[in-house]
Amino acid sequence: MSKKQELKQDLPATAWAVLGLLSFPGERTGYELKKWADSSLRFFYWSPAISQIYAELRRLEELGYASSARSGPEEPRAKRRYAITGAGREALSDWAADTAEAGPPVLKHGLLLRIWLGHLAEPARLRAMVGEHLERTRGELAAVREAVEQAADVPQWAFPSLALRWSERQHLAELELGEALLADLAELSSRDGTAGRQAGGDAPTPG
Repeated sequence: MSKKQELKQDLPATAWAVLGLLSFPGERTGYELKKWADSSLRFFYWSPAISQIYAELRRLEELGYASSARSGPEEPRAKRRYAITGAGREALSDWAADTAEAGPPVLKHGLLLRIWLGHLAEPARLRAMVGEHLERTRGELAAVREAVEQAADVPQWAFPSLALRWSERQHLAELELGEALLADLAELSSRDGTAGRQAGGDAPTPG
């Protein structure tokens, strides 16, 4: 197996995401790719750090999936712009069509982990944490809706628009779940002696 074949097999999701950003029309700098990720990918997947983006761009160039060129003297500061190659587009199409690689969604909810450990916390603090989470979610929802508006009039972003609209619905659902969690916490606190019962004894699982 050649070095290129080994690299292709070992490509992480970050590399495919960066290559996906390059698959839209135009050439972009690493900084522009980061901005595009922050206004799209982060709402339903994640946004790689700028250092990760440049590391993957180097890897993609080595594989022949991306090419780059420095800007000319007409720009005050030289910039390196990246573009997808034919081989890169073909490889990305194969990867995107491979549903077996998509896998199930992975949820890692930091707030819920703390709720799970609620027997170690004050009820008022738990309610405050949920309230803070709701405020952050409302802010993210506003950002998603702004991204939806920006993408709406760009024909090449029709499919990213679908992903963003899914994210809008997901954030609305998160708000509904958060409000329900607040109600659950209030109900739990109203029961005499209920809070903290799970601090000892057997785990509340079957079997």
